[in-house]
Amino acid sequence: MSLHLHFRLYFCSFCLCLGCVAWSEGARAGEGSLSHQTHTLDFIKEYEVTHPLWQHPVRRRRSAGYHKHPTEAEVKITAEGKELVLQLQKNEHLFAPGYKETWYSPGGVEHTSSPPDTENCFYHGVVAGEEMSSVAVNNCSGLRGMITLSDTVTYLIEPLPSWSGTVERGHAVYRAEHLKLQKGTCGHQHGSETDKLDNLISGMAQPHKGKRDISQNMKYVELLVVADYAEVFQNCTVCVRLPSSLPLQVFLLHVFQYYKSLNIRVALIGLEVWTDENKITVSENPYSTLGAFLAWRLKRLMIAPNDNAQLVTGVSFQGTTIGLAPLRAMCSEYQSGGVNSDHSDSAVGVAATMAHEMGHNFGMSHDTQGCCLARPEDGGCIMAAATGHPFPHVFNACNRKELQRYLSSGGGKCLFNLPNTNAMYGGRRCGNGYLEEGEECDCGEVEECSSPCCNANNCTLKPGAECAHGICCDSCKLKSAGVLCRPTSGSCDLPEYCNGKSELCPANFYLMDGTSCAGGRAYCYTGMCLTLEQQCLSLWGQGASPAPDLCFTKVNEAGDSYGNCGKDLMGKYRSCKDKNAKCGKIQCLSVATKPLETNAVSIDTTVRQGDRNILCRGTHVYRPGQENDSQGDTLDPGLVMTGTKCGENAVSLLWGCDLGAFSTCLYTCVELCNNNHNCHCNEGWAPPSCEHEGMGGSIDSGPVIRQSKTLLQRRSWMDRGPWRLSYPVSDPNSGSLCLQANSSSPWCFSPCCSSWGWLLPPCGFTSRTGCALRRALVLHHHPCEMMMMIIIIIFIIIIIIPGIKG
Repeated sequence: MSLHLHFRLYFCSFCLCLGCVAWSEGARAGEGSLSHQTHTLDFIKEYEVTHPLWQHPVRRRRSAGYHKHPTEAEVKITAEGKELVLQLQKNEHLFAPGYKETWYSPGGVEHTSSPPDTENCFYHGVVAGEEMSSVAVNNCSGLRGMITLSDTVTYLIEPLPSWSGTVERGHAVYRAEHLKLQKGTCGHQHGSETDKLDNLISGMAQPHKGKRDISQNMKYVELLVVADYAEVFQNCTVCVRLPSSLPLQVFLLHVFQYYKSLNIRVALIGLEVWTDENKITVSENPYSTLGAFLAWRLKRLMIAPNDNAQLVTGVSFQGTTIGLAPLRAMCSEYQSGGVNSDHSDSAVGVAATMAHEMGHNFGMSHDTQGCCLARPEDGGCIMAAATGHPFPHVFNACNRKELQRYLSSGGGKCLFNLPNTNAMYGGRRCGNGYLEEGEECDCGEVEECSSPCCNANNCTLKPGAECAHGICCDSCKLKSAGVLCRPTSGSCDLPEYCNGKSELCPANFYLMDGTSCAGGRAYCYTGMCLTLEQQCLSLWGQGASPAPDLCFTKVNEAGDSYGNCGKDLMGKYRSCKDKNAKCGKIQCLSVATKPLETNAVSIDTTVRQGDRNILCRGTHVYRPGQENDSQGDTLDPGLVMTGTKCGENAVSLLWGCDLGAFSTCLYTCVELCNNNHNCHCNEGWAPPSCEHEGMGGSIDSGPVIRQSKTLLQRRSWMDRGPWRLSYPVSDPNSGSLCLQANSSSPWCFSPCCSSWGWLLPPCGFTSRTGCALRRALVLHHHPCEMMMMIIIIIFIIIIIIPGIKG
């Protein structure tokens, strides 16, 4: 029965259903009681009351004793006269290992706790008999969350406020479309960006040996959520300190569910609540707020490491903007984050906004015509430019395509590293799907485990099994050392190899910031190689190229919307100093009539250089509905991208052209250096310094073994002649080749040219010292290598083949 009830439930709004977190006046640290939480149903058109019935699972669980929040359960509810059976399992991956909570007492004293033993009350699952269904709920204080039956039918459920505790608590259940959300827009620029980024992405992705398949590789985002002072107190009547048991992660259930479809696991690594005062200036200007928040995150990274940070604020941004985030910034030290205004009285509202802004960080632009197949009346798609009623809840094929492009270009390096499991939130437990200390394997609960290698009952390997998980495990056996487990994705990435001892691929490593790329036109930065050439192509199309330096200097010294170096924390445009000119509006040479970007116009400036005029071409994007220039876009696609070369040994960062952005390697590497400041050796040379023969790779990313099958097949018949082709005795995997006459010392062809020739007797040669051309050889093809191959062919034709015929 539908009840048209209207009453207001006041609640402590921390990320909507997040709980109230503060210090009451006079409360001592370590004390305090949980305030009464309330929620609002004012904007619900209609709902009905149901009484959830929790049932014990049919199969007996291995968990000993009774738990208030069982590992698995079935819950019966009714919705629109139909009985629904929710089949639920605890969401063990909602919190990242090492999860921390931070809050502040009066006077600004910081308090941080790591609650390892808190009972998990968050669930996900399906609806029995509904093939396309999904469920994301929590039972921390009543049942609350989202129940999706299909693309067109989604219910929300939450407890009613008037509960005496003497009878079973009633819950409101209602259609998602009955939840009225405030219409709003993302502050990111509109436009058809998908196809226009092709040139930029393809340029960044070359050369590469392989592509990451987003449908196969699980990705992990360790997320930090921050609630500002206004968010905590905007509807709070009684506030206490932060207890670890607060149901503060309700909205994250929805974000987790959204990204699950992309094979991305979003896990909360930390929650910070500004209970005394804001730590930055939070204003109605979303751009200055974003800049201040990203600067704050950078300063806190060493204290609170995270892959991405999102601010939820109780401040309403100017105009219709409800969120803002940089594009293609996931994992960046300087830009991986976003700001979200609490614009709704439901957790779903801020969850949809946060999922959208994180989507921009993942490289997804706004949906264009033909991308979203979900009907507007069913909520539409998450990456739509504007949100409204009802809420969006799906990613589409265009979003997946853009995500794949971003990862293939070298973005999102941190996503492929497994979280540290030394400090699991909720305590260590066999069956949570994480391989923890003391476990040989963990394939989840008994009923969900499909591994032929792992005993789900006690997390031990089955007889004869060496491993159970990971890319470096095949048919319960460890792959050999040197087998490629993660190919490169772009010219600044490095491959990773199995080490023969672990089932897991090593962490993802890439070339150290400052490594030259794109033929010297750019530097590797956070694993990406960004050039002005590719950015001009993405803005203007084929034939575009960077303008002379004079264009950057003259245009960007203006400090207005047409030429600037971004905005300061007050939201005002900054004039570029000479050294920062290439960090402002990008200036290109092009014969195109207008930029490719929708809503963009060309800003043409003619400058005199010597005896000729140069037409410097920049862009300005007009946002539909933008009332004034104070809402200008610090994420303007016409700005030079962060990490682009702006001078010798310098790249463009938020504060300008940074000459000190590059670090040095721990060793004097004759080859490459990775982002962990260790040498990455080419095949044939040994880490850590690549000075001696070895298996290649680095102390971080595993050894390299790559023997040609054709070569191995030919060795058998070659051994029958008077000469034998072999590898050096000192190291069969060094990459050197040896020709050896019967009962004589071998003559070896080393990958390194010595100062006196290419034949290096005997095979005991193990040092690269004195090799004047070694660096050129390992980084580029060199005539010396060609000579080595020619000599090998001559030996085969003149000596080996006649010997066989004889």
